[in-house]
Amino acid sequence: MSKFKIFSLICLLLTTVLDTASAQTNNADFMRSIGKIYAVVAVIVLIFIGIIIFLIYLERKLSRMENQIINRKE
Repeated sequence: MSKFKIFSLICLLLTTVLDTASAQTNNADFMRSIGKIYAVVAVIVLIFIGIIIFLIYLERKLSRMENQIINRKE
């Protein structure tokens, strides 16, 4: 590609990213102004905690299965 095409593509991407960032700031201000930002944060935290709990459960289950396989070989 020519240098002009690469430069144009980079400018277009930067414009898109900056526009999206400013739109998200406006949305965050709107959510904060109507008090819904706390509900959004609470849902995100609950999802994150659920994923962590699931990963811990999965790790324990895998550890038990690995121990069973090791014990069968001996």
